[in-house]
Amino acid sequence: MSFLVYSVIIIFAFLMVVVITPVVIPLLHKLKFGQVVRSEGPKSHLKKMGTPTMGGVIFLVTMALVAFLYAKINFRIIALILVTLLFGLIGFIDDFIKIIKKRKDGLYPMQKMFGLILVATAFSFYAKEYIGTEIMIPFIDSTVNLGYLYIPFAILVLISATNAVNITDGLDGLAAGISIIVITFFMLVTRKIADYEYVSIFSAIMVGCLLGFLMYNKNPAKIFMGDTGSLALGGAIGGISLCMKNPLILIIVCGVCVIETLSVAIQVLSFKFRGKRVFKMAPIHHHFELSGFSERKVVAIFWGVSVILCVVGYFSIR
Repeated sequence: MSFLVYSVIIIFAFLMVVVITPVVIPLLHKLKFGQVVRSEGPKSHLKKMGTPTMGGVIFLVTMALVAFLYAKINFRIIALILVTLLFGLIGFIDDFIKIIKKRKDGLYPMQKMFGLILVATAFSFYAKEYIGTEIMIPFIDSTVNLGYLYIPFAILVLISATNAVNITDGLDGLAAGISIIVITFFMLVTRKIADYEYVSIFSAIMVGCLLGFLMYNKNPAKIFMGDTGSLALGGAIGGISLCMKNPLILIIVCGVCVIETLSVAIQVLSFKFRGKRVFKMAPIHHHFELSGFSERKVVAIFWGVSVILCVVGYFSIR
């Protein structure tokens, strides 16, 4: 498809979200679906208390409406739609419990993990059957056939992606902006490959929806995506990488999310075994905040790093 077609798709999805969001925000206020800010977090975040959350519903519904129109032409996009929506559903349930039942952690960890594994397993079997078990190796003109190991590997990719984006979603516009950059990367590298046209179209739709959402999610945020949005975005990114047979590229292009996740693991392990914290607070974006960086500056730096990593990722594909 031509660049004009992709531009129209992005603009159309963008405008739909821009128009819908101002209608949804007052409704979320009325329903008292406000963000709960943890007291142990940066004090500057206390002003975010009560800001509407679960905004991921807006771009997910828009994505589904636009993508299902394209599904009439290419049904393969349906799997990407479903994996994104199902991960989003788990996030929605998690957010709903936090707000309605006043349980700060939403779903219990085992419940949440069970749901994530269930969705990841279903998509992994689909990918094995219809996409194949070969994966590309970045920087090397070679592929590896995982055979029976593909299913557990694909599950790991999806679970890792959802949790990484979820952890990254802690500052205004951070997760949305990084997701836009990463998904734009996927759109560009698949745009001229006929077999991946459905992937590039799905990516274009997601980019348009997220750009529209970012208009209201950037600092100071008028709405948050919640786990509804962050888990869905992780599922979309993981699903796209599996569809284009290049899941290992996520280590590069999603490097910021990888670092965010590692910072949490390092902090937890260090405190457990050494009784000391490595960072002032984890994830690492909070460490920078507590080190004197403004929220906007941290977000801008992380966006910039993501752009650089995506450029590296682009040249890693042969």
